[in-house]
Amino acid sequence: MSNKGLIIEERSRDIGDFLVGRLLPFRKKRMVGPFIFIDHMGPATIKPGNFVDIGQHPHIGLSTLTYLFEGELQHKDSIGSNQIIKAGAVNWMTAGKGVTHTERTPEKLRNGTTTTMHGFQIWVALPKELETMEPEFHHIERDALPKWEENGAHYTLIAGEGFGKKAPTPVHSELFMIEIKTSEATKLNIVDQVKGEIGICVVKGSISACDEVINSGNMVVSKTEDACKVEVAENTHLLLFGGEPFEEERHIFWNFVASDKSKIEEAKTRWKNKEFPKVPEDNSYIEMPS
Repeated sequence: MSNKGLIIEERSRDIGDFLVGRLLPFRKKRMVGPFIFIDHMGPATIKPGNFVDIGQHPHIGLSTLTYLFEGELQHKDSIGSNQIIKAGAVNWMTAGKGVTHTERTPEKLRNGTTTTMHGFQIWVALPKELETMEPEFHHIERDALPKWEENGAHYTLIAGEGFGKKAPTPVHSELFMIEIKTSEATKLNIVDQVKGEIGICVVKGSISACDEVINSGNMVVSKTEDACKVEVAENTHLLLFGGEPFEEERHIFWNFVASDKSKIEEAKTRWKNKEFPKVPEDNSYIEMPS
């Protein structure tokens, strides 16, 4: 999904062991592990006149992860993928040297019905040595993702490794993304369960950390790997994510991510000159912001 106009500027604050802000990137913390962009989509009402219709746009240097709580989305890309994603499944597209894709409300939902769409669009930067790899697309059905319960919390491992489990999502670096839903108040014990930097998106409900309550719509980032002493309220919905950070800085412009600014300049020229590969049978084109 294009990130034009989607990054919500944070009101970040420091509460001790954690930074609190509105999703990624925010000023005090540009990345969490390899995660460089997180956009909370919806919940939005999908109906005639309000369908999702995101035309062709490019990516380089990253993988996109789409995960829905509600609704459906149709992904098509320049390597020939055509996949409808439903709630609980994962779309994982690795752009590498360059890919173009579209995201739209599926045809079967354009019959006058009203549905809800709610989920997350996530970008994961690629390791430097894989930034120009061949593009790939993988779809993982919800039943293939590891799920378990512990202390009144339901866990789903969306990508990477955590809590002694490994998801089938074919990631390219050490990372984790875990959905957590609580039916009762519980303590979240993350120590030694995941590796690297740790972020928590509060989708619904609230958590307590460092004697502060963090409500839905916010993200907390742990400043150290083992500082996560978090209490989770009942009926709370979280995304726990992070991993090992890269040594090199990542630059981001529009939908392009790279460790070398010259790769971004090259991609800008290619998109302006319409030299990226195209999605088959699609003539849409999203202009690059100036």
